[in-house]
Amino acid sequence: MRKYEIPSGLFYTEEHEWVDIKDNIGVCGITDYAQKSLSDIVYVELPEVGREVKKGEVVCTVESVKAVSDVFSPLSGKIVDINTRLKSEPSLINSSPYSEGWIFKIQIKESSDGLLSHDDYKKLIDKIESGR
Repeated sequence: MRKYEIPSGLFYTEEHEWVDIKDNIGVCGITDYAQKSLSDIVYVELPEVGREVKKGEVVCTVESVKAVSDVFSPLSGKIVDINTRLKSEPSLINSSPYSEGWIFKIQIKESSDGLLSHDDYKKLIDKIESGR
């Protein structure tokens, strides 16, 4: 079974996004599991700053040598910042999915209910990896 980095203190979605919530702002990206599944990321279509999104809505796409994958918003709110470095360095998501490879920041409009804790996300990955 492969080892995946799953930092504690973050929240996760079943679609493999992560969010770090501080003072009503969520920093969002895709998980280590997601980036390893996609392989080498070659392009990121970033969301528009100022856009209002609902939890579970497609916010942007990530393109790898294997596939194009949708990125979903883990929360409802307004996009307040994007990681413009990803335009020229999309591979930051591969090398540093939880820090330099963040994708967007969202001003949160509602609670984080329904997100997975570190332990719950780890159980989800273990279940996927074991084929159950």
